[in-house]
Amino acid sequence: MESSDSADGVRDGREQAGVCAVRPGTDLGRHARMLARVHDAHLSGDPAPAQARRLVTRSWWRARAQGVDPDAADPRGPLGVAEVEKRRAGSPLAAVLPTLRSALTSVAEDARHVMVVSDADGVLLWREGATAVRRRADGLGFTEGADWSEASVGTNAIGTALAEDGPVQIFSAEHFVRSHHHWTCTASPVHDPRSGELLGVVDLSGPAETIHPTTVALVHTAVRLAEAGLWRRHEARLDALRTIGAPMLAGSPGPGLVVDDHGWVAAASGLPPVERVGAPSADRLLAVHGLGACRPEPVPGGWLLRPADAGGRVRMRLGLDLDGRPPRAIVDGSTRWVHPLSTRHAEVLVLLARAGEAGLDAAALSTGLYGDRDHLVTVRAEMSRLRRRLGGILLARPYRIAPDVEIDMAGLGSSRIVRDSAAPGVAALRGA
Repeated sequence: MESSDSADGVRDGREQAGVCAVRPGTDLGRHARMLARVHDAHLSGDPAPAQARRLVTRSWWRARAQGVDPDAADPRGPLGVAEVEKRRAGSPLAAVLPTLRSALTSVAEDARHVMVVSDADGVLLWREGATAVRRRADGLGFTEGADWSEASVGTNAIGTALAEDGPVQIFSAEHFVRSHHHWTCTASPVHDPRSGELLGVVDLSGPAETIHPTTVALVHTAVRLAEAGLWRRHEARLDALRTIGAPMLAGSPGPGLVVDDHGWVAAASGLPPVERVGAPSADRLLAVHGLGACRPEPVPGGWLLRPADAGGRVRMRLGLDLDGRPPRAIVDGSTRWVHPLSTRHAEVLVLLARAGEAGLDAAALSTGLYGDRDHLVTVRAEMSRLRRRLGGILLARPYRIAPDVEIDMAGLGSSRIVRDSAAPGVAALRGA
């Protein structure tokens, strides 16, 4: 009997063969000329000399329905540097970029290709590879910050991989926009192994004459390595959450679970083994088999789930020890936990506590911390780190402390952090 790994390998091989735009030994020049006639016939409605691949035909129809101009010069964008940096900082693919570089960049340089990583919107975030090919790519608008979704530029490996949610290789006039006909690209989507969420696309692109069927397998392998790296990071985060959650559950009566933001279970007490529950949210009850209705309670890196009382509420209190070295966040709910803070994170919590339920957006936080609105990328990165540590205590859009959390503001104005702070918004609280 065939092993599961062997069976997966056979399926992968069949899928990759079906994705390839050309077969070994194909006369590339002749094939490109035939595709150009098929492309023209599709746009004019005339009889075609051959049929395009079904995947390509579907994409061409989508491009026409979305009003893409086949004679367009450039894609939408590019986005500004600050927006690209924001998307990079928020992309889970940043963590596995070294894996992708190791698997693809040297190959891309040798094969006259560029490696490109996009986000789930089709916006190019990273681009590396042969210098001469990067210059040619610049002429197509194939640069960081550009939008290469199908809605922007029609059929291309990145946009079509997103639309089809599968690997794609596009050759020459299979591209919808004519200026891309001298190009070939091979792409595969990357998914979050925890949730199946589409995170972005990995792509190898270069001049049309450099196409090769093995590129499909190469990109596919790199994507699988990246997804395996994401899973290892998930397991490491669960292990870290387990060191916090297991003592919490052991120190309090009754059954309960500690889970991450996606509902993966790090620790459990008084329940049969369970691997995953629904994704928790601070603003709603969560039904858990064996526990009933639970009000998710944030803990560092995740959530504590215990049966809610008759009113479905868990009372929570956030205290800030702003005289400690380091300062600390102290959260009291059905359990108590203490989290050390950097000075900057303590200042952020002070500003959010003062803002109340209205919260603060990134621009307001930048003004409160730096005195101007020019530090949006830094603020968003700091908030991302702080929210990972404090879990559901902090909400976003705008940034604010969760409404069910009572805040202890005693001694705020005379605390060490407020007294010594150079942040304009915090310094204004001295003596308050």
